[in-house]
Amino acid sequence: MDNKAADVVLLDLHGVTDMTDYFVIASGTSDTHVRGIAKQILAKLGATGMDAVAVEGLSPGQWVVIDYLDFVVHVFHPSLRSFYQLERLWGDAPALELTR
Repeated sequence: MDNKAADVVLLDLHGVTDMTDYFVIASGTSDTHVRGIAKQILAKLGATGMDAVAVEGLSPGQWVVIDYLDFVVHVFHPSLRSFYQLERLWGDAPALELTR
């Protein structure tokens, strides 16, 4: 399975909220894909010594939230991403350019 996330957006929340500095928002193509992406993030960052302080939604796999305090990763099933529209909700936060 290709664990590459789709439509990845990085929002800079400095000056918008004190809860975290950044949101990373991404989509998978199915619940299984969303879980796979989230598990890959946890494993790769965990291997560098960065452990999440909280993980929610991993079992259902429709919307996984991984909290690293300074940044929060949201991995969505496309239908839920469209429904919740975090990018619009946090519209005051500028989107930063990502390079791969």
